[in-house]
Amino acid sequence: MSGKLITDVVCPFCGALCDDIDLLIEDNKIIETRNACIVGTRKFMSYEPSHRILRPMIRNNGELKPVDMDTAVEKAAKILLNADRPLLYGWASTECEAHKVGLELAEEIGGVIDNTTTVCHGPSVLAVQSVGIPSTTLGNIYTRADLVIYWGSNPIHAHPRHMSRYSTFRRGLFRDRGAKERNVVVIDPRNTDSARTANIYIQVEPNKDYELMCAIRAILRDRGDIVPDEVAGVPKEKIIELTNLMKDSKYGIIFFGLGLTMSKGKHHNVDIAIRLTTDLNKFTKFLIMPMRGHYNVTGFGAVATWTTGYPYAIDFARGHPWYNPGETSTHELLLNEEVDAALIIAADPVANFPAQSARHLFKIPLIAIDPHPTPTTEIADVIFPPAISGIECEGTAYRMDKVPIRLRKVLEPPEGCIPDKEIIERILEKVKELK
Repeated sequence: MSGKLITDVVCPFCGALCDDIDLLIEDNKIIETRNACIVGTRKFMSYEPSHRILRPMIRNNGELKPVDMDTAVEKAAKILLNADRPLLYGWASTECEAHKVGLELAEEIGGVIDNTTTVCHGPSVLAVQSVGIPSTTLGNIYTRADLVIYWGSNPIHAHPRHMSRYSTFRRGLFRDRGAKERNVVVIDPRNTDSARTANIYIQVEPNKDYELMCAIRAILRDRGDIVPDEVAGVPKEKIIELTNLMKDSKYGIIFFGLGLTMSKGKHHNVDIAIRLTTDLNKFTKFLIMPMRGHYNVTGFGAVATWTTGYPYAIDFARGHPWYNPGETSTHELLLNEEVDAALIIAADPVANFPAQSARHLFKIPLIAIDPHPTPTTEIADVIFPPAISGIECEGTAYRMDKVPIRLRKVLEPPEGCIPDKEIIERILEKVKELK
C-alpha cells in the first residue's frame, strides 16, 4: 500500500463530528477515505486547488482582481470601520479559535455578530433558555438507550452515520445486541428514508407537532379522556400506544430537527418537547437533543455564551453585548436594510436566505472568507481564501452533544491560504491600527 495512513481523523462536515475516519495521503493529497459517509468524503476531497479560491481578491470597477493579503486586510478593515452598523455572519463551519477573535472584532467595531443558528436551531436555544434541557452525550445513547425517537429529522440524509454510530445500530455496554434491543420511532410528515428504517413511523400532519405532544402529555397525566379520536392526523389509539412505549422504556431519547424548529410554532414546539421529556422522567429516564447541522454551529454558541452571556444574534452597538433575536438576528437586519456592511465567513447566505433579505447583500460592501466560490463570493467586494479547518489546519469544534473535539491538520494548505483565525486576527489588528 502506497501513501501514509492517518487514522482517527475527525470529519469536519456535520454536527456528528465522526472521529474514526482514516485517510490515505500521498504527496499532500488525500487519495482515499475510509469510514466516512458520502458527504464526509466529499468534504475531505474539497481541498483540491482546482475547486478553490487561492488568492485574496478585491473588486475594482466591477471586476475581482487578485491582490496581496495586506491589501485585502486593509480594504476589509476600512469597510468595517466606515460602516455604522456592520454585520459579521456565518461561523458554523470554522474552528472555535476563530469564533473567539470574531467576537472581539465585533466588539471593536460595534457591530452585530450572528451565526447560522439564527436560521436553524435558534428556536431550540430560545426554548432551552426558557425551560432548560434534560440532555446527555451521544456516548450514553448508544450505551444505554432502548428507545430512540427521531422527531422532525431525517438523519439518513442530514447526518448519514448518526444511526450507525450513536443510536440505532451501534452496540453499547448495556445494549450489546444493538438494534435488536432498541425500538426506533420516526415522527415526520414525510415518509423519509429514516422513517422506512424505523420500527414505528407516525405521520404527523404538517405544523401539528405541538398538538400531538400535548395529547401525549395529557395521556401521561391520565387525562386521555380529553384527547379527541384523532390529533394531528394520528389516531388516538396510536398515540396511546406511543405514550405507553415511552413510559415503558428504560432509557429513551428524542432527537429533534428542523421539522420542529422551522415549522409553525418554532420555539414553542421545542418548549413543549422539552416539557414532554420532563414529564416522562416521572416514569423512566428520558432525554432530548437537537440534531445540529454544521460541524461547529454548537461551538459558536458555546464560545459566544461564555464570552458575552448570549449564544447568537449579539449586538455590540451600545458598547456592550445585547441580545434580542427577531431584532438583532441576521435575516431581520437584512430584511429591514439596517446593516451597511457585512463580513460573511463559512456561510453562503446569498444561496440560502430568502430573496427578500439576501437582496440587501447586493447593495452593501461585502467581505467573504471562504475556500470555495459561492454565490456569496460572487458578489463580494473583498475575498479571503482560508485554509480548511480540520483538513489544512487544526482547531476545536463542539459536537451536537456539546462535547469539544480537537480537529486535526492532515494536509499543508495551498500557499497563501491561512486559517480563519489568522485572517480575522489580521483584520482586527488593522482595525485597531486605523482607529
